Amino acid sequence: MNVVLLVAAAAVALAGLPRLRRRLQLSRAKHRSLQGHPRISRFLAKLVPFYEYDDESFFRSDGAPADIAGLRRAGFDRLAGLFRDRSPNTRDAGEAIEIGLSDLQFTCAYRVPFQYSRYVKRRLPISSLLGESCGVLVKDLDGNVAYDLTGSYGVNLFGYDFYKECIDDGIERVRPLGPLLGSYHPIVEDNIRRLTSISGLDEISFHMSGTEAVMQAVRLARYHTGRSHLVVFSGAYHGWWDGVQPGAGNPRPVGDVYTLKEVDDDTLRVLESRRDIACVLVNPLQSLHPNAGAPSDATLVAGDRGAHFDHAAYTRWLQRLRDVCTRRNIVLIFDEVFVGFRIARRGAQEYFGVDADMVTYGKTIGGGLPVGVLCGRRGLMKRYRDDRPSDICFARGTFNSHPYVMAAMNEFLRRFDEPECRQSYVGLTAQWNARAGCLNDRLAREGLPVSVANLVSIWTICYGTPSRYHWMFQYYLRAEGLALSWIGTGRLVFSHNYTDADFQAVVERFLAAARRMQADGWWWRTPEMTSRSLKRQVLRELVAARLRPARSITSSAARPSDRRARLGAAERETGSTA
Repeated sequence: MNVVLLVAAAAVALAGLPRLRRRLQLSRAKHRSLQGHPRISRFLAKLVPFYEYDDESFFRSDGAPADIAGLRRAGFDRLAGLFRDRSPNTRDAGEAIEIGLSDLQFTCAYRVPFQYSRYVKRRLPISSLLGESCGVLVKDLDGNVAYDLTGSYGVNLFGYDFYKECIDDGIERVRPLGPLLGSYHPIVEDNIRRLTSISGLDEISFHMSGTEAVMQAVRLARYHTGRSHLVVFSGAYHGWWDGVQPGAGNPRPVGDVYTLKEVDDDTLRVLESRRDIACVLVNPLQSLHPNAGAPSDATLVAGDRGAHFDHAAYTRWLQRLRDVCTRRNIVLIFDEVFVGFRIARRGAQEYFGVDADMVTYGKTIGGGLPVGVLCGRRGLMKRYRDDRPSDICFARGTFNSHPYVMAAMNEFLRRFDEPECRQSYVGLTAQWNARAGCLNDRLAREGLPVSVANLVSIWTICYGTPSRYHWMFQYYLRAEGLALSWIGTGRLVFSHNYTDADFQAVVERFLAAARRMQADGWWWRTPEMTSRSLKRQVLRELVAARLRPARSITSSAARPSDRRARLGAAERETGSTA
């Protein structure tokens, strides 16, 4: 009897070995950071307590001496006065809008690390309102002009005037039909022809956003492969749909997404061995910072945010990924909502020399209006089965193929195909690499602890010294007339109509901001200070805050009048003059 039991146990153990081996492969393919472990990141996000620095510790959270804290306070007050006096109408209008706009409340709350955010918000109010754009410049409601480094989140590739013309001329062409929905304007045919030519794929579907295009790509991949799971890479962003956002920020647990390491052999082994993977999503922007989350000043707790682009290495990775996906019948999807048309005329497929099974586009392709586009191989784009009429993959949208959007898109695509636009891509990478190199040389010569890394015209700022205050640099840049998106110095997006003279003006303003930032003591450090020691300090603060009795925090659901009253009380309590 014992022999029988032992044999049975051994048989069970042997039967479980393949599953155990696959599980170990999957564990090895996950990045060691929280970006690679969505469940743990969601759990820990709920444990992080709120705490903030008072007026004294705000300027000395890194242990700086009194004289350095005095420099910082003087610089901070100078910036506060500048912003207060320079843009009163813009600031007031922004505050009025923020009260009723939850989107703006969110972005305003996460411009800087949360320990500093309330203090900064009360004293350095930055408005998201603008009144005018022209060339590479934007103007606020008070007439202040700044060089635009936001790129309109990727929309602005050729300059705002280009898109104004696309919208105006496009709408004029479809004006007789107007905003009639459900039917199609004939202009759609030309859009399809041009998009299939650009993508090298067979069919198109139109959507209302890049997020929706990704949703449809994943849904179709599952439909045609009959598999359940998808692979995303650690740190990559594919829209705010919970099906591709398994970690912190998504209140729903997601169990059908594998978040794996990018540019790693362990990931390829998982793709080779598992039978449940329908598709792999690639965001080419991640080539600038593989396996790291989207850079944002709100997460700057030290100085080790890094980025580096290696075209040859990332190309080799995509080629190997393509080979594995082909062998295993896994759908390879390039999510080019952000980078499409920016790095090359045919996007990442041309830039890296690798063909995808599906490609999603958005942002700039709408000619200035919102749109998402999915291009794919014919066999993958079909939403029904001829032999099983009830087995369908449903997707529609009321505003898909809106005549005004289709017309603005057509204007974009027509101009995109003109000789002048085609010529602009010749030497594009070399031009932007040289510009980044020029700025880095100037920064290094002056001993400023800042540098930039770039993927063509998409840049990020890196810091060469440990500091708790790198996030302050965004305010010095804004003070010098450089317009940034709400994530601050994590991503700068240039439009391609920047002339050499325009760029040199940005360089001089960038250098002026860095000099002032350094002079005001924000990059002070001791020889013993490292990024690791600063992170440990923050961890100790988090533990201490967790152990303390809960503090009273103003509810985000408070009525506008209550919020204004509480804000006023807080300002009186801290003696704010902003």
